[in-house]
Amino acid sequence: MPPLEFSVSEFVSLTNQTLEYAYPYIVIVGEIANFRISKNRWVYFDLKDDQAILRCFGSVHSLPGPLGDGLLVKVSGSPRLHSLYGFSFNFHLITPKGEGAIKKTASLLEAKLEKEGLFNQDRKRQLPFPPKNIGLITSSESAGYSDFIKIINSRWSGLSIELANVQVQGEAAIEQLTRAIGVFNQQAKPPEVIVIVRGGGSLEDLQVFSSEQVTRAVVGSRIPTLVAIGHERDISLAEKAADLRASTPSNAAELLVPDKRQVLHALKLVNKQITSLLDSRLRETEDSLNRQQKIVTTDLNMIFQQQFERFSQQRKLVQLLDPNTILKRGYAILYKGTKIVKTINDVSLGDSASIRLLDGSAQVTVNGKKMFEQKEN
Repeated sequence: MPPLEFSVSEFVSLTNQTLEYAYPYIVIVGEIANFRISKNRWVYFDLKDDQAILRCFGSVHSLPGPLGDGLLVKVSGSPRLHSLYGFSFNFHLITPKGEGAIKKTASLLEAKLEKEGLFNQDRKRQLPFPPKNIGLITSSESAGYSDFIKIINSRWSGLSIELANVQVQGEAAIEQLTRAIGVFNQQAKPPEVIVIVRGGGSLEDLQVFSSEQVTRAVVGSRIPTLVAIGHERDISLAEKAADLRASTPSNAAELLVPDKRQVLHALKLVNKQITSLLDSRLRETEDSLNRQQKIVTTDLNMIFQQQFERFSQQRKLVQLLDPNTILKRGYAILYKGTKIVKTINDVSLGDSASIRLLDGSAQVTVNGKKMFEQKEN
């Protein structure tokens, strides 16, 4: 059988078809060597083990953060034969493998983001307390979701919680987490706070929360953020970038809302204090009114007594000035016509006059006059 014959371009095309069919998407584990970035866009490095070296190529946007030679990583992608540059492994995702590599990668990224000021305390915002509307990003099947919902509903009522159900580990998690943050931020009526939770796990399982994409998405959120990744020893970069960090999903619920039982107890104490204060003020007011009433009554009695004595004196004066009182003492009033005769000069001999006595009057005629001499005191 004669050998197959192809042009170069035909062979390259056929080889890529074969590779796409046989190895559409694979993961290769190896150590990074000769790492470099070209034009701040393309990434080149070698992936090696003790016996072989594989050339890798991809976009800078697919990097989890700063990488360096010597890191043990898992590279996900597909093999490709380029028509000009030869064979390479085109990566789509790189994740550190092993606790040492993960920590080193996170440390490199943390130093980079720290230099940019992404973890500064002065850029962190105050979360509403308690919020009415919460955007929750997690897996609905995770224990972290169950713990958060259980605790927050037991502590407070009337909350609106919108869930963005995402993967919280694995290759798809980074893209899903960043997209969920973006979706909440683009809503016409966004939630008051975005909460990202996940329960415990290995450092490798949790490394998506220390990826540059997720960390920058948390920093770029215009909605205040709370991140709770339940890992006992290490704090993810997303937690450091968030406006508030919680140690566990349950702790996140505790930080977001008060305990309604404590609030009710406090309200009862306040109500008791207010009632006691009102009762005390009421008693004080009642005592004050009683004292004022006594003072007013005393003053009124004094005024009444004074007015009564004044009235009695005026009554006595009126009685003294009453003509009948004078007539009772034996005096009489002499009238000449309708005028009272006050002096001897008011009458002449032969004048007719009437004299008023206590019990009647009599007609008289003046037949004589006598002037009394007034003695000086």
